[in-house]
Parts: sequence; structure tokens; C-alpha cells
Amino acid sequence: MTISELKEHNIAELGKLARGLDIGGTSGLRKQDLIFKILQAQSEKEGHIFAEGVLEILPDGYGFLRSPDYNYLPGPDDIYVSPSQIRKFDLKTGDTISGNVRSPHEGEKYFALVKIEAINFESPEETRNKVLFDNLTPLYAQERVKMETVREHISGRVMDLLTPVGKGQRGLIVAPPRTGKTMLLQSIANSITANHPEVVLIVLLIDERPEEVTDMQRSVRGEVISSTFDEPAARHVQVAEMVIEKAKRLVEHKRDVVILLDSITRLARAYNTIVPPSGKVLSGGVDSNALQRPKRFFGAARNIEEGGSLTIIATALVDTGSRMDEVIFEEFKGTGNMEVILDRKLVDKRVFPAIDIQRSGTRKEELLIPKEDLQRTWILRKVLNPLSPTEAMELLTDKLAKTRNNQEFLHNMSSI
Repeated sequence: MTISELKEHNIAELGKLARGLDIGGTSGLRKQDLIFKILQAQSEKEGHIFAEGVLEILPDGYGFLRSPDYNYLPGPDDIYVSPSQIRKFDLKTGDTISGNVRSPHEGEKYFALVKIEAINFESPEETRNKVLFDNLTPLYAQERVKMETVREHISGRVMDLLTPVGKGQRGLIVAPPRTGKTMLLQSIANSITANHPEVVLIVLLIDERPEEVTDMQRSVRGEVISSTFDEPAARHVQVAEMVIEKAKRLVEHKRDVVILLDSITRLARAYNTIVPPSGKVLSGGVDSNALQRPKRFFGAARNIEEGGSLTIIATALVDTGSRMDEVIFEEFKGTGNMEVILDRKLVDKRVFPAIDIQRSGTRKEELLIPKEDLQRTWILRKVLNPLSPTEAMELLTDKLAKTRNNQEFLHNMSSI
């Protein structure tokens, strides 16, 4: 049994496996410690074990394979990767590595990687010719990511019409508290997995409530990585850095990656906590250097001319009563090439999705929408523009509900 298969089991099933291998004293162990003991007993019986993980290289030159099942948190079942292997295969933080591992020798604490079978799901020989992410050529998004799934999925249909998303988009969902931003992210995630199975989807939840993390894990068929509000700021930063590095390595291998981040405001707050003080503090208590790294995270989203793309759709919090949140939003405003503005007034009237149609939109949308459909969406905007945000969304959702799909809706435009 591989390490990833063991991690899929719950604690009761692992306890049963441990008893089958004659491992005693397992009742008080954490899940990671229990897996470590099972792996140790297995390797003594069978020799090498197959494992997979995402590499994190430490300042001393060696690294560990971290598991997305534990949100890349260091644990006893991490796998040691030697500096010689890192140099030989030119490995970087974020590389997904699979291979054979051996149990710890006397005096060692961790399992060790013996032989690398694959790097980023390709053979080690094929990875030698990759081009570094920073040397790739960024372009505007040109291939559309379809959000429309079924007739009843109104939020996806509204986004497809008025704020289309492309591969390589850098999108911002601007949301006051309790306007349904998490539900909108869930809807986007499910649309991507349904319409684009070739895309690698990562949902990154920073400073969120534990119950929201569980809900997201159960409702989204993708990798959900989280650092909840009870974790320290350094932990938020480490998780975010691992996710963006993993995404960059996959893009170097010409893969299409989508990161849904909730929220960039909380991530910027975490960076503000851990960054060394520069002596220059902006209003709201934001250090002048604190936003450099979250901007680099958000700025990594791009469509790549050589193949592959990195799409980031992040939520930004506004109207929270915090001056710091306003400063962070102002710094990120205009850096994206797609904005979805959520409106509290629509939520108060129970109109969903609570999107302010007039203020939301995508830059260079003509590259994503066919010419005929583009003309019709412009006409739709002209019709909706004189109305208030609530009236506009009520009219649009009412008309969308009467048609099977967006194509039919656009062809029946004369009836609006």
C-alpha cells in the first residue's frame, strides 16, 4: 500500500491496519504518527514503498516531500530528499515527485527517497528541457474557461455573459461580508471540474473557518488546501508559497492550472505580520514592503505563449470596517484583468448571484467571446445600464431561467 492510499483512510481504519501488523500502543497517536508506524512495519516486511509528494527545499539545501492531505504541513511521515538528488535533477520547491522510499535507518527520523520515478508526472529525463517560469512569455487570456453547466446554474451563466474567464486570467472578486463569495467560488470550482477536466484545480483557503474548509472539501472535486484562522500568520504564508510554487512548476510543464484564493486580503494581512519592519508604515498599519510578495503571488497569473497557463481568481474583502483591508484592496485594484463586484444591497433583497453588473467586467473580452455573441452582450449591457443593480440582476436571472442555455438566451435577445 502506498503512502497516499494510507492517507485516504480514516483513523479507525488505520488502527485496524496497525493491529493487523502487530503494532501496539496506537490508541493515543495522531493520524500522521500512526501512518509513520504502519509504513515502518510495512517496509520491514516488503522493502521499499512507493510515495508521492510536493517538494519543499529548506535553506540548508535538503528538502522534504510534503503532502497536500495535510496542507503541506511538516509531519513525521514526510520524506527526506537529499541535496545530491536535488542538484542532480535540478529540483525546485513545488515539484511534484514520486518514487521509491526506504524506512529510516538507526538514528534517522524520516523516510528517505531512494529513486525518483517521475517529476511533475513526467519521467526525469523529459523534465531537463523545461523553461523557467520567469522566462516564459505572458499573453492576454485567449482560450475561454466555460462556467455554464446546467440551466439552473445561474451564477455561472451570468459570469459567462458579462465577466468571461479565460485560461491565464487574473481575476478579483470584490466582496463585502456575507455576500456569497465562498458560494460563488464553489460554483466556479464545480464549473471548471465539469467543463475542463484537463485543468489542475487548486482551491486555497487562507484564514477561513474550519467548517467552511470541510464544506469546500466535500463539494469540490479538486485539491483544497487550507490554513484556518487559528493558525499563525507564518503558516498562512508557507501554505500560499507552496501552492504558487507547485502551480508554477506545472505551468513550466505546459499544464493549465487554476488557483481559487479566498482571500487575498487575509493573505496580505499574514505577510504584513511576518515581514521585517521597514520603518515606513502606510495608513491602516500596512508596512510598505508587506504587499510585495502577495502582489507577486497574484501577478503570477498569466497565459503562456509557449503553452500552459496559470489562472488566479482571488476574493478581496471590502466594507469590513478595517482601514487595513481598504488599503490592501486599493493596492490590488487595477492589477487584475477581470473584476466581479458583489453588492450587499442585492443580498439584502435575496437576489443571487449578488453581482453588480455595471461595475463588473473583463478586460480584452473580445479575445474570449465570438464576435456575434460579443455584439449581443454589448446590447445586453446597454439594456441593463439604466436599471439599478438589483433590477438589472432580477431581470437578467428571470430571462436566463426561461432559456435552456446562454446561446438560446442570446438568440432570443429581442424579447428582453
